[in-house]
Amino acid sequence: MDESEQVPKDFIKLKSEKLFVDEVSELVVSPYCGAVSLYIGTTKNNFEGKKVLRLEYEAYTSMAETEIKKICRDVRQKWPSVQHITVHHRLGLVPITEASVIIAVSSLHRAESLEAVRYCINTLKASVPIWKKEIYEDEYYWKENKVCFWANPEK
Repeated sequence: MDESEQVPKDFIKLKSEKLFVDEVSELVVSPYCGAVSLYIGTTKNNFEGKKVLRLEYEAYTSMAETEIKKICRDVRQKWPSVQHITVHHRLGLVPITEASVIIAVSSLHRAESLEAVRYCINTLKASVPIWKKEIYEDEYYWKENKVCFWANPEK
């Protein structure tokens, strides 16, 4: 058994190309772990009764990567049995049904990986400088993240 497989790794990528679940999940598989949990955020075709044509994402890339690394460090402190973490987020145009974000976490047992995935996506939405533009049939809006700490100073 290769000892390097036992060293926890984080795989962070912000890219404009299509995201693939198999690629993300394969990065976290480990013979030391009994669980791999995934979160896949996809573009849906509607929001509050409006027809969504596609989404567009922009990021402050270097700061976003730094914030995602902090999330990974927090995950390892909260759930020491987490082995590998992958966070891939798409930038640019994301058509309906395609993934905007895929997060995968491997751990010794399922409870830790499931909790870690939930923490990752919730914290990413609250603290990482990635912005979403919803494009409708006749208009578009840059969406303010409702859980974002800078959007709602009362929190």
